[in-house]
Amino acid sequence: LITPSLDYADLASVDLIIEAVFETMEIKKEVFSSIDAVAKPGCILASNTSYLDLDEIAGATSRPQDVIGLHFFSPANVMNLLEVVRGEHSAPEVINTGMRLAKIIGKTPVLSKVGWGFIANRVMKVRGYQTDNLILQGINPEIIDKVIYDYGFAMGPIAMKDLVGLDVLGRDSNERTVESVLVDMGRLGQKKNGGYYDYDQNREKTLSPLALEVIREVAKEKGIEPVLADEAEILARLLYPIINEGAKVLDEGIAMRSSDIDIACIKGYNWPVYKGGPMFW
Repeated sequence: LITPSLDYADLASVDLIIEAVFETMEIKKEVFSSIDAVAKPGCILASNTSYLDLDEIAGATSRPQDVIGLHFFSPANVMNLLEVVRGEHSAPEVINTGMRLAKIIGKTPVLSKVGWGFIANRVMKVRGYQTDNLILQGINPEIIDKVIYDYGFAMGPIAMKDLVGLDVLGRDSNERTVESVLVDMGRLGQKKNGGYYDYDQNREKTLSPLALEVIREVAKEKGIEPVLADEAEILARLLYPIINEGAKVLDEGIAMRSSDIDIACIKGYNWPVYKGGPMFW
């Protein structure tokens, strides 16, 4: 059912266009301007952006009422969540179509207003910050992963970094971090030479002594002293900030209800369903 093309004019007759280009505002606006020039009246122009300002993207068109976000989670053929993002000018019937479309293609829709990271990425991002802090404070990465795995996630946050790719996670940063040093060493994660972990032929992992040395070096450069923390404190430091961020998302009206945040985390980040999501928990 796929007809590939390099010509924008071939989009002239379609009812819905979903953009999924590189996550840079300038490129997004250029593409939307080109789409706007050829798409028929009433065509829905959707962006797959995961963090950027949808209203600014819509401003590159002459029809912001027809622009919405349809943020598919990666890998899109597997992950169930679809964040439907309503811009300031998105028409009600366009939002409704986005929600209905999600169900037609077997996704679970969650409605979000415009805001950095929308719902799932925003609330889960804080776990990443805390993970990095714990690593630099000398907490063993294997223990961090064990705590999150024991809570019910399929894998811990550091193993997840290796799976996604350290070069992907840090591609927009100019700061010297553990991940930037590992990337410079050619350690991109599972896909090449290991990352935080070393991997055998069966992808069984062992903590890398090289990564531990890099962690110690970066911590020393930043003047970060070691701390002690038991598993209960590690869990609290990793997950309580998610609940706090969820409260902010509700207060700002980004999400309509706390259950939407729970669904977004369960469907988008594999939060263990029997825990009910961060807000329920």
